[in-house]
Amino acid sequence: MGRAFEYRKARKLKRWGHMARTFTKLGKEIEIAVKAGGPDPAGNTRLRVLMQNAKAENMPKDNVERAIKRAISKDAADYKEMIYEGYGPYGIAIIVETATDNTTRTVANVRSYFNKCGGQLGTSGSVSFLFEHKCVFKIAKTESIDPEELELDLIDFGVDELFEDEEGNIQIYGSFESYGAIQKYLEDHGIEIISGEFVRIPTDTKELTPEQRESIDKLVEKLEEDDDVTNVFTTMREEDDEEAAE
Repeated sequence: MGRAFEYRKARKLKRWGHMARTFTKLGKEIEIAVKAGGPDPAGNTRLRVLMQNAKAENMPKDNVERAIKRAISKDAADYKEMIYEGYGPYGIAIIVETATDNTTRTVANVRSYFNKCGGQLGTSGSVSFLFEHKCVFKIAKTESIDPEELELDLIDFGVDELFEDEEGNIQIYGSFESYGAIQKYLEDHGIEIISGEFVRIPTDTKELTPEQRESIDKLVEKLEEDDDVTNVFTTMREEDDEEAAE
């Protein structure tokens, strides 16, 4: 499950090709976290992890501080997290996560991308049942960490998969609802959290030909280029999925 997702994530980051897109996404997430839980990372668990995410992506500290200041400013944009669902060509289900201060603009843009690329925007709940909503943490592997023992310890906290990635770090996947409990366990045990995020993993994927994949890629690229869009998830099976899942 998680290994295949890591291939898709790496592919997405490569497609973005530069840091500006990632910094914009992180900045909005930081603003939303500050508005929800306050500007003090000591008392805001989500903000703490987002600051770690920013560090892992080499986002300048000044950018992080500006995002926090914007969130507490009287003139701050009121970002809302909105989710859109639909189908692309060849019956591929797509979920689009956004952070927007203008939902009218965002839904119009998302609908136009679907229409122009041979897809159709659906209603809420039309495809979400085809995905598992998960949280994923990346932690630094040290000599004191035994992955097998850590996985056994974390099962009671909602973790269902743990593995060492190609960079030598440890990826931890758990249920969406378990985010806070897993984060607290890691922090209480002095385990360094490199990053933490929420993902949607398809319960089943659909194999497409290279030509068909190009059509889906075109739609996904248009969506990801929109500044309001933070994440795009599909049920298309990537070329590396089978190898990653082995």
